[in-house]
Amino acid sequence: MLLEVRNVTVCYDTAMLLNDVSLEVAEGELLALVGPNGAGKTTLLRTIAGLVRWERELRRGTRAGNITVEGEILFDGERIDRLPPHEIAARGLVLCPERRRPFRELSVLDNLRAGAYLVRDRRKVAETLEMVYALFPVLKSRSGQVSGTLSGGEQQMLAIGRALMTQPRLLCIDEPSTGLAPRVCRELFAKIKEIAETGITVLLVEQDVRLAFSLSTRNYILSHSRVVAEGTGEELLKDEKVRRSYLGLAASAGA
Repeated sequence: MLLEVRNVTVCYDTAMLLNDVSLEVAEGELLALVGPNGAGKTTLLRTIAGLVRWERELRRGTRAGNITVEGEILFDGERIDRLPPHEIAARGLVLCPERRRPFRELSVLDNLRAGAYLVRDRRKVAETLEMVYALFPVLKSRSGQVSGTLSGGEQQMLAIGRALMTQPRLLCIDEPSTGLAPRVCRELFAKIKEIAETGITVLLVEQDVRLAFSLSTRNYILSHSRVVAEGTGEELLKDEKVRRSYLGLAASAGA
C-alpha cells in the first residue's frame, strides 16, 4: 500500500475529531472519502499531511487548547507521522487544501512557482509547469493575473496546479467542489480524473457523493469521527442503511 493510516485518534481538548480511524490507499487508486459535515474528513487529511502535529507544536506552551494525536501513518512503507509537513511533502504526499487558499496578492505564475519550492531540478519544474498549463489552459492565459481576482473555479484549478508543481505521488484534494457551480464541478472533476490517469494516486475528500463515486475506484465513509463503511460506489449505494444514515440519500427505487 502507498498510504496506510492505522488507528489514528485526534482530540482537541475533550472533543474527539477522529476516533481510531484506519484506511489504506493503493498506488494508482483514486480513492474517495465521503461523509457528512463535521465527520472529521478535513482533520484526517491535515493529520496525514502532518499539519495537526505541527499545529500541536505551535500551541505548546501557550494557553491555546491541547491537541493529542495517536496512531501511525505510513507512506510507501515508512512511518511519516512524526515528520514535519515539508518533509512529508518532499516525499511526495501533497495536500491541496479546502477553499483553495491561493496567495491572493501573487500572480498565477508566482503561485505555481511557489508550489515547486521543494523541487531543485529546474528542468523538472519547467516540465511540470507545462503539464499544468496543458491540463488547465486558463492558467496559462492568465499567468500574469493577480490570483485574488480569479473566479472560484479558476482558483481551484490554481490550487490543484500548485499542488501538482510539488510533483506528488499521492495528491490529497480536500472538498474541490465547495462553492462552485455544477457545470464547473463537472469540468473540474474531469480534470481530476485526468490527473489520476497519469499515474498520480489521488485521495479525494468530497461532499457530492455521486460526483465522487463517479470517479473513484474505492471509497470510505467517515461519520461521527469513525470509518463506518468501505467499498465501491456501486456497493455503497446499494446499501439502504448507508444511503439513508451516512450519505443523506433517499432510498433507492424498489427498496
